[in-house]
Amino acid sequence: MNLTNPLKRWAFLAVASLSIGGFQCKSPQPADEKPGNNYARIDSTDTEADIIRKAANVVPSDRQFRWQQLELTAFIHFGVNTFTNKEWGDGTESPEIFNPTSLDADQWAQICKAAGVKLMILTAKHHDGFCLWPSKFTEHSVKNSPWKNGQGDVVKEAVDACRRVGIGFGVYLSPWDRNSPYFGDSAKYNDYFINQLTELLTQYGKIDEVWFDGANGEGPNGKQQVYDFDRWYNHIRELQPDAIIAVMGPDVRWVGTETGYGRDTEWSVVPVDEQQQDKIAQNSQQNVSFTPKNMMDDDLGSRDKIFKARSLVWYPAETDVSIRPGWFYHREEDDQVKSPEKLLDIYFNSVGKNGVLLLNIPPDKRGKIHQNDSLSLIQWKSLLDETFSVNLLKGSKVSVSSGKFSSGNDASGMTDGAYSSYWIADESDTTAVIEFQLSEKIKFDVLMLQEYIKKGQRIESFVLEYNDGDNWKEIVGGTTVGYKRLLRFDEVDANRIRLRITASRLNPTIAEIGLYRYPVTSK
Repeated sequence: MNLTNPLKRWAFLAVASLSIGGFQCKSPQPADEKPGNNYARIDSTDTEADIIRKAANVVPSDRQFRWQQLELTAFIHFGVNTFTNKEWGDGTESPEIFNPTSLDADQWAQICKAAGVKLMILTAKHHDGFCLWPSKFTEHSVKNSPWKNGQGDVVKEAVDACRRVGIGFGVYLSPWDRNSPYFGDSAKYNDYFINQLTELLTQYGKIDEVWFDGANGEGPNGKQQVYDFDRWYNHIRELQPDAIIAVMGPDVRWVGTETGYGRDTEWSVVPVDEQQQDKIAQNSQQNVSFTPKNMMDDDLGSRDKIFKARSLVWYPAETDVSIRPGWFYHREEDDQVKSPEKLLDIYFNSVGKNGVLLLNIPPDKRGKIHQNDSLSLIQWKSLLDETFSVNLLKGSKVSVSSGKFSSGNDASGMTDGAYSSYWIADESDTTAVIEFQLSEKIKFDVLMLQEYIKKGQRIESFVLEYNDGDNWKEIVGGTTVGYKRLLRFDEVDANRIRLRITASRLNPTIAEIGLYRYPVTSK
């Protein structure tokens, strides 16, 4: 990735989109889902109430739901740039420069696991075209490097290491290849790209995520490549049907910056301009072609936006950032690793704003993660554990204004730590009040909310309040919730607390609600 300037990165995405006459990606659904679950067409006769109803019932596909629950994923930027001290290679690098002295993929996976990361994505090929596996379709690969006498395979070592510690594995394959002589000859290069995809998706077992960006420069012939995204996506679906395709892909979108900070209002249901709707036999896979718009706007899915849409799709945000200023390792950045406190703040503003955090952790020339990075990651995990180990609402007496619980009459399902148990308001209610009575006062300064997104993303605004003995006083308010919302505020000491949902698209749900205390060391 390493497009550190977000405007520059969007320029590349825009170029890629223009180069194919509009980025058309298909959003197929698993065969066991009813057609239309993560997609809704807006008809010309639909009223605003019809559109709200449709938006409230758009839900994630199975693969999108599994991805959202990961919360934390890691990027491993490693390759010839690690040895040239560059962020972007130009494809002329000699494979002989790639020679890590003690590459240890087990160390990468173990550090990721210890930091709470659930999936690790490796830059199998960056823009320079150098392949970290012995590809049969290019000489620009580890097979021509001195590392392990050309017999090594970084992809295999990384995927095996991930399986040993029990985390998922994904691959980044750069669409832009500055080494390939085919780049710019669209038909030949798309065949070449499919061949490389096939190697990665058939030789290493289960692949959990395939990650593309939209970088697209000139080929050696001065021509610009036209990417056949639809062909690539269909090929991935055939070979690895459960894999998430991000972020130039149909399953997950880029949040719009590389700071690690998401929007205060983040809708997973966003409008798309429907280009075509294929006629499909009943119960077959649904294909939805659409062109993502500029996803850097502050408002992507409000009522104003969806009322003007031609169709709606579940398209959640991934929030990416590097633990260092650069995406590849640079020795001069050893003292610029983000602190545990900074990483915790990023967590609150990525995962805590209805996103999944993709944190880049680049190995050094040895092929190991630097001790400064690993120390910060482990201390960050300690802060996370310290913050969220005890839900202060657990054991409280709960009353709700309406609705029912998925676990019968047990209101504790909202504080039991199990996402599968949830409360849902009566069908006629778009507002609700949930009150908590504790036996004694508690001190808290963090709110955690989770909607049950298998019923859709519905909450539009909410307020947290406490009772001082005489009156209800506002603590904090917010807009969207989605899979997870985290908010910090000045410390409150109270034993009567309530959540007021003040607006919702149809009847709202809550899977989990929690009150916590932010670590003293991070305040």
